[in-house]
Amino acid sequence: MSGSGDADVIVVGAGPAGSAAAFHLAARGRRVILLEAQDKGRSKPCGGGMAASVQSLFPFDLAPAVDQVIRRVRFTWCLEDPVTAELPGDAPFWIVRRSVLDAYLGEQAVQAGCDLRHGCRAERIERGADGLWQVAAAGGEVLRAAAVVIADGSSSRFAAPLGLGPPRPRFAATVSVEVAAEPEPADMVRFEFGLVHHGFCWVFPRRGGYSIGVGTFIGQQEADSQAVLRSLLPSLGLPEAAGERRQGRLRIWNGHHPLHGQGLVVVGDAASLCDPFLAEGLRPSLLSGREAAGALDRWLCGDPAALESYSLRMRQEWGDSMAWGKRIAQVFYRVPRVGYQLGIKRPTAPQRIAQILSGEMGYGEIAQRVIRRLLFQRG
Repeated sequence: MSGSGDADVIVVGAGPAGSAAAFHLAARGRRVILLEAQDKGRSKPCGGGMAASVQSLFPFDLAPAVDQVIRRVRFTWCLEDPVTAELPGDAPFWIVRRSVLDAYLGEQAVQAGCDLRHGCRAERIERGADGLWQVAAAGGEVLRAAAVVIADGSSSRFAAPLGLGPPRPRFAATVSVEVAAEPEPADMVRFEFGLVHHGFCWVFPRRGGYSIGVGTFIGQQEADSQAVLRSLLPSLGLPEAAGERRQGRLRIWNGHHPLHGQGLVVVGDAASLCDPFLAEGLRPSLLSGREAAGALDRWLCGDPAALESYSLRMRQEWGDSMAWGKRIAQVFYRVPRVGYQLGIKRPTAPQRIAQILSGEMGYGEIAQRVIRRLLFQRG
């Protein structure tokens, strides 16, 4: 099966998930073509926070892509009533720039033998009469491979039509802001829950500035981000109108769905893996890239059940926790003031959230207690 076509595997999208999959496949000796629609070095709207535990997913050091090491998390309600938690471990949470991380992972994939093509947009994906997948790229070139990895992000054009992930994805509306500044303190991220209706703000420090996000997690409505930022930015010592602002959508986790087909897998944001409560997307992207690569390698070796095992593995390692995270979010964001008092302000709660962010704990370990408290208080 691996001896036909232009490659063994074509990966569509060179973000964290696609690049991770391409690296692990190439490192196993597979012929991989990695297609990226954007030109090299283009920035993407993303807070850039990820658990340092993702280092275990790679044999190379991720430190060159790390912009800032985070040791504390601060929660507020309408910029007041603060709660601060120390993150566990020596380096539990990292801030990265997406342009730097994506380029670094892409370089590692190339060094492992991957053929990375920037500015090459996939236009059509279909199964050929010979059983190989055909990926038609802009400009007319048609590439053929035994398998395809769909990694084209939250705005994926291919996942649902190919029967991968939820047929009707659920989105959170976001506004991302990059602001030049000298963060103080530089080792603390902030989560603000009171300013955004049905959502929250995050403030991530990085070298030379902040990455700020406003996210709305229930319904399809967008937050009044301008009003939110007029309050939030001065609290950081910044002008109300500071920063470059970009609107976007996060394709968040929305139920258990197959992430594989015949010679197909979907990874990262295209697979709707983003945390529906705290909007974490990089850790599941990198995890899914590695797991998909291992499954595809086994499938190419003749294991017919390998791709189904990828869907099952991601359910066990990520989806089961996200199912509880979705339930928490549905209650918390409908009664956020009660949620803040009963969830965030409880003595053990900040440390539990810190453990979730660092990858030490899943939502299932706290969900039933939290949901019972919130529902009882609402009644």
